[in-house]
Amino acid sequence: MHTLLPLILAMIVVIVLLEMWAARLRIAYPIFLVVAGLLISFIPGLPVIKINPDLIFFIFLPPLLCEAAWSVSYKEMKKWWRIIGSFAFLVVFFSALSVAVVTSYFIPGFTIALGFLLGGIVSPPDAVSTGAITKFVKIPKSTSAILEGESLLNDASSLIIFRFALAAVVTGQFVWHEATLSFLWMIIGGVGIGLLLGGIFVQAHKRLPTNAPSDITLTLIEPYFMYWIAEQFHSSGVLAVVAGGLFMSARRLTFLNSASRVRGYSVWESFVFVLNGIVFFIIGLDLPEIVGGLRSKGIPLHTAIGYGVLVSIVLIVARIISSYAALITTLIFRPGVAPRFNSNRRRWLMPLLLGWTGMRGVVSLAAALSIPVMLKDDIAFPHRNLILFITFIVILLTLVVQGLTLPYFIRSSRLFDTINNRESEEEMKQKMKKGLKEHVYRFLKNKYDEDLISQLGMEKFLKQWEERSKATDGIVMNKKTKTIFVEVLEIQRQYLTELNKDPKIDEEIIRQQLYQIDLEEERLKVI
Repeated sequence: MHTLLPLILAMIVVIVLLEMWAARLRIAYPIFLVVAGLLISFIPGLPVIKINPDLIFFIFLPPLLCEAAWSVSYKEMKKWWRIIGSFAFLVVFFSALSVAVVTSYFIPGFTIALGFLLGGIVSPPDAVSTGAITKFVKIPKSTSAILEGESLLNDASSLIIFRFALAAVVTGQFVWHEATLSFLWMIIGGVGIGLLLGGIFVQAHKRLPTNAPSDITLTLIEPYFMYWIAEQFHSSGVLAVVAGGLFMSARRLTFLNSASRVRGYSVWESFVFVLNGIVFFIIGLDLPEIVGGLRSKGIPLHTAIGYGVLVSIVLIVARIISSYAALITTLIFRPGVAPRFNSNRRRWLMPLLLGWTGMRGVVSLAAALSIPVMLKDDIAFPHRNLILFITFIVILLTLVVQGLTLPYFIRSSRLFDTINNRESEEEMKQKMKKGLKEHVYRFLKNKYDEDLISQLGMEKFLKQWEERSKATDGIVMNKKTKTIFVEVLEIQRQYLTELNKDPKIDEEIIRQQLYQIDLEEERLKVI
């Protein structure tokens, strides 16, 4: 422990430095992390971090999935549920099947079950990597919502494939009718348990006398409870966390106060950032042992790299094929919901770029690391080191090659310059703020007309509303004025919640405004 603790602390420092360097170069930090994981494997004398494979999922997946569920736009997911569902389930299965067929044919000793195991590991694109890369380019909110929603749900579908394939490898058999019933229970049970626990946790936050530190602490441990309890009932812990996270995220204004939301955002962002970095460093520390295991099995390093390149190509091609199949199917059966472009070139270029967004990341690494070292009777798990090595190569290639070229392709294709002639983000913000100002003014005039006349701070508050009430900074506010201000902020939240039901309004803009209102409420507490 005394040797590992300094190493872990040093890893966190390096992760922070890499993120700052990546931000300075305007490169997505997951690219730096995966390269650092590779480079760290060449440093001699570093200890190998051993984590029980059974604990890998439990340690890393629940918070990563929960944070993604809280970040995704539920409204956009509902709007684009067909394409999100097809990419999250059908495309994942097609990718896993493609990997299974190709690897069982080209890799000696690789069975279909092992191929599906590898396919389940590497088939889901990573939400963090995709989001970190696309933030440097301008893409429509609908496209980013599809990518985020897909990345959230495909983790569940791919890990279900992974679990069934793992069971087939361990037991040596696969019974279809039992697998079908188990599959249905994993989905229904996982979603049901997640929603049930999400409701219980919401009520706990409401009824217990919590404050910001206790609220944040509870939100950190709640995804672990969802995952663990669902797994105890042999359902999908991943789906439980996703369903429970989405349920709680949609109700965050009802059970968390402004302090909990403002501080919790920073805590969660930092926590997930560190978890992502640690997983990449763990695989880097394990790489020398993995390479040694390959050589002990007589597999040359260049051959293993070739397998990794082959699987990467299969995944990219399968995703591009799936993207074009989705577009053609939509144009045939539901042309009214198909994306509208001002040229056929852009329409048919869209699936190509969508297929190029399949960067793999931390979930694939966690899944690979969770493979048991031994089967029953102390028999080594077949090709475990090769699966780990191929997974790392796939992540390295997709992040570096696709991650570095995707922004260039988007800019050079000018695909998203003019789509659907929708209102610009700035126009949408101005329209929202104007409506918000008028709504608050009517509320104040109707309820606090006399106070409005007598309080200088309130007059300035209305006159300079678009400057976020800066005029009140130098004003001594009495208790009644503060009470009115807090009530005004709550009225704003209610207005924005109703406004968010408009499908034309971008939910991200609503969330940004709600965050500003939370900051304003916290500022009022120190005036």
